[in-house]
Amino acid sequence: MLTGPQAGLAVATGAAVRIDPRYGPFAAARDRSDAAQAALAATLSGPDDTIWLVEREEWPAPPGTRVVRLAPLLQMVAESPAPLRADDGPFVALGASDVAEMTDLALATEPGPWGPLTHQYGQFWGIREEGRLLAMAGERMRPAPGLAEVSGVCTWPDQRGRGLAGALIRRVMADQVGRGDVPYLHSYAGNVSAIRLYESLGFRAEREMVATVLALN
Repeated sequence: MLTGPQAGLAVATGAAVRIDPRYGPFAAARDRSDAAQAALAATLSGPDDTIWLVEREEWPAPPGTRVVRLAPLLQMVAESPAPLRADDGPFVALGASDVAEMTDLALATEPGPWGPLTHQYGQFWGIREEGRLLAMAGERMRPAPGLAEVSGVCTWPDQRGRGLAGALIRRVMADQVGRGDVPYLHSYAGNVSAIRLYESLGFRAEREMVATVLALN
């Protein structure tokens, strides 16, 4: 992502890369060499800062850092994504004027890391009712040409069970497929209901992953 299609979002490059923290906490190291591990630790800006590494296995903490969280993930790919349905929506394209509501929804439901500029990764779509933002979904990482991540999928708890998340994911995937991308996503491995929904939308399990969250000692 940060050495390819979205390299413009990187604030650290070389043996370790990190995305602009306003977009999110993601980082990666070239390898596990001493130099790369030191560069990774150097991307942390202070005692309250964290970075997330999403890899196939737990990432070892570089000297001077500690693991504050491990989150098992399931990476899923939709090679035959479900198409939009006639009864999906109505959708609203979310933008700068919606950021406060998007942030409230994301922080309340925790679909994944959310920062002040997360909404600028790509187009986010929402469903409103009587002016209230009930649910949303959008895009995040584009690690290589032809791949695009569905992300930020969340619904207020009192609105779950209405099919809003599924409709919004189909809306996001329609955009991705329209430009020739294959949709993929990450789910927390223990979120059985979410994984079941993703499977119904055409996603299949690709590989198990682990998010290692690091902070300074």
